[in-house]
Amino acid sequence: MSKINPNKTLPTIHKTETIAKSRFFKIEQVDLEFSNGATREFERMGGSGRGAVMIIPLIDSETMLLIREYAAGTHSYQLGFPKGLIDPGETPAQAANRELQEEVGYRAEKIEHLRKVMMAPTFFNASMNIMIAQNLTPARLEGDEPEPLEVVPWPIGAVDELLDREDFGEARSVAALLLLQRWRNKL
Repeated sequence: MSKINPNKTLPTIHKTETIAKSRFFKIEQVDLEFSNGATREFERMGGSGRGAVMIIPLIDSETMLLIREYAAGTHSYQLGFPKGLIDPGETPAQAANRELQEEVGYRAEKIEHLRKVMMAPTFFNASMNIMIAQNLTPARLEGDEPEPLEVVPWPIGAVDELLDREDFGEARSVAALLLLQRWRNKL
């Protein structure tokens, strides 16, 4: 295995400027200087700074709950795990429980943090906390979805069949499955 230099000097940020903004996204231009003197202008999507959560709800030891919802980016319905932004003042666990109630109709007595992940960190300044939710009881909160989400129970033992589905392709959901299997192997 190659050695990784943990002391590598980060580039110096000389200027950050918002060059485009919508209701959901902010594009920033970042002027950088690297330790070897090279300069570059990078563009990145700025995040909210609060982060987000993705929850793997376990209705029992052998069944997880997925949601089927509209994905505007691909104009399709996709299967995946419930997810959402962390609201101001919330911890990731509180956000996970709120999102569960809004999207799946359950509240969790036990929520465990598995890992924080990033999607395309070269271009996006955003992170997502992947959590396991257990000991679920029915509870519903009003969410912001434009239509009711379909809740799909899925056997954990049928992960290969899930991975073969065309409508299960979001990278973060696929990563969550790997983390679920790793978590189960530690039990």
